[in-house]
Amino acid sequence: MTKLTLGPIAYHWSADARRDFYARIADEAPVDEVYLGEVICSKRAPFHEADLPATIERLERAGKRVILSTLAEVMLKRERKATEDIAEMVSPEIEVNNAAGLYARGKRPHRIGPFMNAYNDATIAWMAGQGATHVCLPAEMPAPAIAAAAQAAVALGLGVEVQVYGRASLAVSARCYHARAHGRTKDNCQFVCEEDPDGMPLRTRDDRPILRVNGIQTLSESYVDLLPEAARLIADGVTHLRLMPQAVDMVAVAQVFRDVLDGRVPTGEADARLATLSGDAGLSNGFYHGTAGYRRIAAAAPA
Repeated sequence: MTKLTLGPIAYHWSADARRDFYARIADEAPVDEVYLGEVICSKRAPFHEADLPATIERLERAGKRVILSTLAEVMLKRERKATEDIAEMVSPEIEVNNAAGLYARGKRPHRIGPFMNAYNDATIAWMAGQGATHVCLPAEMPAPAIAAAAQAAVALGLGVEVQVYGRASLAVSARCYHARAHGRTKDNCQFVCEEDPDGMPLRTRDDRPILRVNGIQTLSESYVDLLPEAARLIADGVTHLRLMPQAVDMVAVAQVFRDVLDGRVPTGEADARLATLSGDAGLSNGFYHGTAGYRRIAAAAPA
């Protein structure tokens, strides 16, 4: 049975906002698995780390599997230590997003996150040899590459995950453009990223929206939406569909996907609901269809 998952929060939401968010996810969201942890900026972690045990307990009590994600970028000694501490954990499961975490895990079972660039069968086979039990493919992969990667992973007994909703992560950098845009340095950012709970919008010189910035991360402006492609993804061997948290009603978003997976609502009707829930962000699936990521391509009718 295909699992519906919720990825880790990428943005700098306040501790109160996170607590309220995960309380609703535990009580109301029809998701099977939830990823927790700070993935983008280690400076944010102290704001919500103390809540992790209670959040994990509440989610697990609600019947949801919890996975703890590591940082996507490890540059400092304290970041390496934080990654090593997560890598030593026996429970919950961990998702590795950086080679430092892979090294620290030492071939013990783990999941591979989307920042690890599992683009082909050879890479996935190597990762399986290092202890990977599950791989989340990068968001920019087109349909044929996803199908080939999924086939290779399933043959090795790995779970295969694809992001089907939310902004696509395009890059992470050593520098923090979010701070720079406000005349600050990375070390003295004063956590300005908290002012943009869905990312800081960037516009072209002719005033068109183009990207979002989230600390050191660059994201797509539009939300990836692969709801119309979900049936094909599942047929190609994808076992887990990932929703990325955005500043919208994620419980309602999860319900839309669940209704389609369970056959209660036609895909077209559900996708219209999803567009309404997503507000002005716009929906895109260009990467999946082998074109510019921001584009919206009509899904082909099932054969």
